[in-house]
Amino acid sequence: MNSKKNFILDTNVILHDYKCIHNFEENDIYIPMVVLEELDRFKKGNEQINYNAREFVRELDLLANEQLFKDGVEIGEGMGKLYIHIITEYPPIISKAFLERTPDHSILAAALQLKTEKKDMKTILVSKDINLRMKALSLGIPAEDYINDKVTNHNIFDKNHEVYENVSSELIDELYGPAGEISIDSLEFASDIEPQECFILKSNRSSVLARYVSQTGMIRRIMKERCYGIEPRNAEQTFALNVLTDDEVKLVALTGKSGTGKTLLALAAALQKHETYKQILLARPIIALANKDLGYLPGDEKHKIAPYMQPLFDNLNVIKNQFSYQGREVRQIEEMQRNNQLVIEALAYIRGRSLSETYFIVDEAQNLTPHEIKTIITRAGEGTKIVFTGDVHQIDSPYLDMYSNGLVYMIDRMRGQDIFAHINLIKGERSYLSELASNIL
Repeated sequence: MNSKKNFILDTNVILHDYKCIHNFEENDIYIPMVVLEELDRFKKGNEQINYNAREFVRELDLLANEQLFKDGVEIGEGMGKLYIHIITEYPPIISKAFLERTPDHSILAAALQLKTEKKDMKTILVSKDINLRMKALSLGIPAEDYINDKVTNHNIFDKNHEVYENVSSELIDELYGPAGEISIDSLEFASDIEPQECFILKSNRSSVLARYVSQTGMIRRIMKERCYGIEPRNAEQTFALNVLTDDEVKLVALTGKSGTGKTLLALAAALQKHETYKQILLARPIIALANKDLGYLPGDEKHKIAPYMQPLFDNLNVIKNQFSYQGREVRQIEEMQRNNQLVIEALAYIRGRSLSETYFIVDEAQNLTPHEIKTIITRAGEGTKIVFTGDVHQIDSPYLDMYSNGLVYMIDRMRGQDIFAHINLIKGERSYLSELASNIL
């Protein structure tokens, strides 16, 4: 059999990555006609998938001519051809196996027809939909996930922080001294430490929380400090507040299960730094229940998104409750909201904006694609800090998983950069009940 392959793409692959056709090397790509029809339904809207649908159609337009439907068109040097595939006859086996003629079943029909016509080449269906891949396999059609941006480093979330033992007491005493830092060259295991990594150093009689500040080449002592009424309750939260309030760390990822304080810590740190930034922006993507559009919900635009934004307002209220109702801090927060210095809104409304001198918190970032994460980060202007928070074990998007979502992709790619820090929060601090349920249910 020819080593060259035929790949049939599902709609969700294109909506995930509109440049996907450039990632199949010398192999040929087939787009079923039904996929173009589905893309047409997604072209209108402000979400990332709508943008991707429009961009792919533009990509197609650059390549398009009548050969797309006959002999295919060359995608680029050293790459295969792109075809638009039209079903000439709906295979009886699919009609018998699946009573309803849905777009997914039409894609299966196209794959089965191509597999029959091109017996000298392997035909593979590529889809982000696990269920469709299972249906394909039941018909003898090889099926794969689109893994071009899938993370292969599976140990990112296996630990919370490093604990380096058997450190000399003299070095720890020096960290507790007036300078509060030592050269990284003082440590025998310096080569194991990544830029901005937080860890615990232990001797036989004492320990210290520390961070490697790669810009200066120094190991800095980390102190437990209160931020806008919020006090860290464990080492990871202390590490988190330290990097969240450091203006030199421009990009931060906070991961952890529900109740570990990700969003609360990020918001508290942002409020603590409100004099440094012109605006605090807190946003989250909207993943509608049962994959239904927001149009299904009653009310105007603000009423439709309000339920999705409520958890962010809940965190703001937790901070307000740390102070007197008429206290200076509460009045300051309310004034910032009135003046649009503190804004909470849906992530879709951020598109196209250039964010300068902004403390930008993106909540529930595990529901974003790698391309969406890149789009957000490239919005950052001078003086902007971006914080992504999320639980990679709790993904609402049907086409993302723990190793293909944008948050884990960004963490994997940004590791080792001087302006990036990742803190994985382990212990839930919401309540004993919350922690118990998170661990055993």
